[in-house]
Amino acid sequence: MDMTDYQETAGLTNIYPYGPAGLYAMTLGLCGESGEFADKIKKIIRDHDGTLSVDTREALAGELGDVLWYVSQVAYRLGLDLSVVADKNLRKLKSRQERGVIGGSGDER
Repeated sequence: MDMTDYQETAGLTNIYPYGPAGLYAMTLGLCGESGEFADKIKKIIRDHDGTLSVDTREALAGELGDVLWYVSQVAYRLGLDLSVVADKNLRKLKSRQERGVIGGSGDER
């Protein structure tokens, strides 16, 4: 499945209202799901000496799926095709790598 197909299919399960309130709620959902992913990573470090089990890897995959859903739907509500967003991001990173500025900080590198 490509990114555009995923975005369109994911949209069939989107029950958030259109307009600013829906966009804000989905943005908060994206933050929440990202936080859940980070919390699972924290617990791997804290409780399992950084060792990933099969079950933990599956749980992380589930959280990443939730993050992906929110990313796809926020992009859609902004009028952005997820495939275009992904391609543009890879081109930006490739350019930074070629120029030797992939590390560091700042959007304009």
